[in-house]
Amino acid sequence: MSTPSLNLCVVLSDAKRIIKANRSHFLALGLLFVLPLSLSAIVYPSFSQPASIIFIYNRLLSSSSTPVPDGEISPVDNSDVIFTVLYSLFVLLLSLFTSASITHSTWNGFFGRQLNITSSVKSILVSFFPLTVTYVVSLLILGLIIFAVGGLAALMYGGILFWGAQTDFGNVYFPVLVVLLAVLLVGVMIYIQVEWFLACVVVVVESKWGFEPLKRSSYLVKGVKWIAFSILIYFALSIGFLSAFYSSSVPSYISSGSISWEFGLPTVLFTVFATALLLYSVVATAVLFIYCKALHGELALEMVDEFAPLYVRLPFDGDEKVPKVVYVV
Repeated sequence: MSTPSLNLCVVLSDAKRIIKANRSHFLALGLLFVLPLSLSAIVYPSFSQPASIIFIYNRLLSSSSTPVPDGEISPVDNSDVIFTVLYSLFVLLLSLFTSASITHSTWNGFFGRQLNITSSVKSILVSFFPLTVTYVVSLLILGLIIFAVGGLAALMYGGILFWGAQTDFGNVYFPVLVVLLAVLLVGVMIYIQVEWFLACVVVVVESKWGFEPLKRSSYLVKGVKWIAFSILIYFALSIGFLSAFYSSSVPSYISSGSISWEFGLPTVLFTVFATALLLYSVVATAVLFIYCKALHGELALEMVDEFAPLYVRLPFDGDEKVPKVVYVV
């Protein structure tokens, strides 16, 4: 009897199974690390008034021949910049804590091991520095890519000037050029995110750090990139639609100075569902990592050495060179 092939539904189903089997454990981790992330997404816009996205474009217009009316270019408050930096550090730290603890729990929960909060919190101390270094390395690489795209834009702009063309940032061609470069950059970024999709799990489970987890992730996702992309898009769209719904449902309570059920109910719902989605996404990523190891023939030996005598069937077709039955608790 053939087993179903590995796909998005299988990964999400196993993630749900692990969470359901250890409901209280993941609930505690969610309250400790994921819930503050969801709440911060509500608190941050309330206390910070970032400059409009149009600010940069208006600056470009002001340097061109197109006049810009006074008042359209608003200065950026220094306090907003400081608050944004502090908020970014807060989100980064909680994200690292979340990745380390939930990934550690998922790896052990997949094999039926006993989970406890103390072990999960200790995994943060072990994985924090490697995760931080890996994150910095990935940022440096992404920065080089952005710099390369910016260099391409500069070359294009220099070529236009070299041929004697007049450049007006206010005409229709400049936004089109910006959009094309943005699409190119977004496409490259998505591809890299898929390639590095399992990097955090590699750091936590295999104790690698720096550039090595990025390379390791690229190797593991071979053959399952569409699944990694599907998981990435699935949770990105889910959280995006949830955020859009929340933004459209909540009235402008800041200007009115009053908080009613019209604000409280959507806020509670947004916090609960956002917390669940974020936790679910980390678990699903760790589950995909486990199956990727199995697809590359790296999991069966580890499981045979450690577990007996019960078994579970991994969801692969007969064509994959992976044992259909491996021993786990």
